[in-house]
Parts: sequence; C-alpha cells; structure tokens
Amino acid sequence: EGPVWAEDGSLFFVEVANGLLRRLSPQGKLSTAADLGDGPNGAAFGPDGALYVCNNGGFAWHRDEHGPRPVAPSSGYRGGYIQRVDPETGRFDVLYDKVDGRPLLGPNDIVFDKTGGFWFTDLGKARPSERSRDIGSVYYAKADGSLIKEVIFPVVTPNGISLSPDEKTLYVADTEPARVWAFDITSPGVIEKHPFPS
Repeated sequence: EGPVWAEDGSLFFVEVANGLLRRLSPQGKLSTAADLGDGPNGAAFGPDGALYVCNNGGFAWHRDEHGPRPVAPSSGYRGGYIQRVDPETGRFDVLYDKVDGRPLLGPNDIVFDKTGGFWFTDLGKARPSERSRDIGSVYYAKADGSLIKEVIFPVVTPNGISLSPDEKTLYVADTEPARVWAFDITSPGVIEKHPFPS
C-alpha cells in the first residue's frame, strides 16, 4: 500500500500486515526503512521531506488459499494515528491520534496540497462478530501538528483520496457503495457545502 517515489528514484511503500515501511532502491535493493507497527496504510511526502503515514491501528488477519485479508481490529487495537517518519533514519513519531478529543479510528490514505496541509481518509474498523462497523470521515491537518479537523462526515467507507491538478476538487473513493465523490474546495481544508437536492 501507499507507494510513493522519492527524489533519488527510490520507491517507498508499506506492508500493512507486517507493520513495515519498505524502500526499493533504483538498483532493485529492498530494505526496511522503518518498523512502524500496527497497520501502516497510505503514505505521502510532506513539505519537510518526511513521510507521513496513515496507520489504521492494526488488523486481525484471516489466511486461506486466497491469501491474507483483514477481518477485524487486531487484539491490541487502540485506535489509529498519523505518523511522521524520517525516511533516512527510520525515526518516527505520532503526529495525530485524535481530533476534538475523539480518537482516530482507521486512517487509510493521504494527500498533501500545495500549502503543505494534508487531507486524509479514516475508514474506521469493521467488527463482524458484533455486526457493527465505524462510519468514516475525511480530515484536514497541518504537517506541523498545529491543526486537525473533521471536514466530511459521514462517508461509509472512505478509502483513496486525491486532488485535482488545480486543487479545486477533492476526490474520495468510497469502497462499499462503489462510488468516487467529488467535493469543491474553496480554500485549504474547506469544502463548499451544497444544498440538499430537492
């Protein structure tokens, strides 16, 4: 998940089940850039050259002849968070793990805008044994740790996220309804609220 190219031609990506941030050099050498734990998901380079990673907090996995797939929160699940990672040293810290006193549930994907802020999706967790699941959200935050806010709620299962080239439109892939939503951006971290259709 979360493949991103570095300026030197390296490809960074995460292994969700193993909790790792991996680096593939231009020469084809694979190495571990950081052991992030839990469930690293989407990743993006920030304005400071650090990698920002959505960590979903970890899954319990079912493995069969079709391979592994996530089925529930991990036994040690305590919430999700955004990590800031130094790609050269592998050092990392948690930048955000809550918003307005509420814990992040399962951050999934991330995209930076030209101002240095970032949008990210929070898909939450499903709990099949309880027949319940979280309702997702879309957030906006600043890379310096000074701001995080919920911008869009509810979204059933917000997954991938991207910006149009002019950064006037935010796109959010919603997995279970099989939809891609488009939101008009009026300023960094602000979308236009349209009236309910009649």
